[in-house]
Amino acid sequence: MMTWIAKRSRHSDLSPGTPVYIGKSSDEPVRIWLIAYDADSVEEKEICSYDDILSYKHSGKMLWLNVDGLHQTHIIEKIGNIFNIHPMTLEDILNTTHRPKMEELDAHIFITFKMLCYKVNKDDKDEIEAEQLSLVFGDNFLISFQEEAGDVFDPIRERIRKGKGRIRNAGSDYLAYVLSDAVTDQYFDILEFLDDMMESSQEELLSNPTPQLFQEIHDIKREIIFFRRQVWPLREIFSNLAIGDIALIKNDTRIYLNDLRDNIAQVIDAIESFRDILSSMTDIYLSSVSNRMNEVMKVLTIISTIFIPLTFIAGIYGMNFKYMPELEWKWGYFGILGLMLGAALLMILWFKGKKWL
Repeated sequence: MMTWIAKRSRHSDLSPGTPVYIGKSSDEPVRIWLIAYDADSVEEKEICSYDDILSYKHSGKMLWLNVDGLHQTHIIEKIGNIFNIHPMTLEDILNTTHRPKMEELDAHIFITFKMLCYKVNKDDKDEIEAEQLSLVFGDNFLISFQEEAGDVFDPIRERIRKGKGRIRNAGSDYLAYVLSDAVTDQYFDILEFLDDMMESSQEELLSNPTPQLFQEIHDIKREIIFFRRQVWPLREIFSNLAIGDIALIKNDTRIYLNDLRDNIAQVIDAIESFRDILSSMTDIYLSSVSNRMNEVMKVLTIISTIFIPLTFIAGIYGMNFKYMPELEWKWGYFGILGLMLGAALLMILWFKGKKWL
């Protein structure tokens, strides 16, 4: 967290709306892929010149421009100029640490949120990886900005190519819904993975609670907190899109957005349930550790209690007074050992009678 705060502080002297990239550095070139379609035809092309964008912008077809890579700010700024995107919106697009949000501007709508997936980190541990996705859509165009190449949109591209569903006959608002729905579907995969991890930890917690297990529970809890922080704002975002007075959102699309809002609500409910379960697991672990410590202390206390009378007897006959008749007795040594053994056995029988052993 401190890393992105430091990055922001280095640019604090710049004026608002200045395009500054805040995110992971990359040497990969920015890749722009265009899909232009209508009910009758589809065209796909990798953009190498801004003139290509201008020519398709005025073609009358629905235009989907996908940008992979945000680190070359001059490219993002040029695209923003072509589609009249406000500089403050471009600043939000380039800030990959931005909280999910939605803004309705004069001629377009801006949405930014996170694509989430599970990946193995450098320590060979599974963790949630987030990549920012920003959507800017207006009349007959949608631009998707991603941090890097690779996404979950290939099935959507295939549907557009084959004319399946209603994408080819719908506008940019429906395309924005379809892309958002594909991203949120991944959230359910993460929920399933978290549920499997929690179930495995619960079984181990009841049989063998160890410090390593407690660390695993803590790691899962951290992942859920991060997950919740990314998903929680989406309920308000898609509620505003579904029921808000937004001219770019058609009534037919609002039905689908309502369904998407319900899916987000299900994810949030599941996250809240997971948080409660993890809190209970933490309490169970602490209780188990406390109980085990109590058992150890009970055993040590019983041992100490058994040795109290033995120590008392040994103390008396270890005083070395001159006149102690038992010291001269032939069977004194064995008698004292028998007394000690009898006292210990009586104590053990008494503890068993009290069910302390």
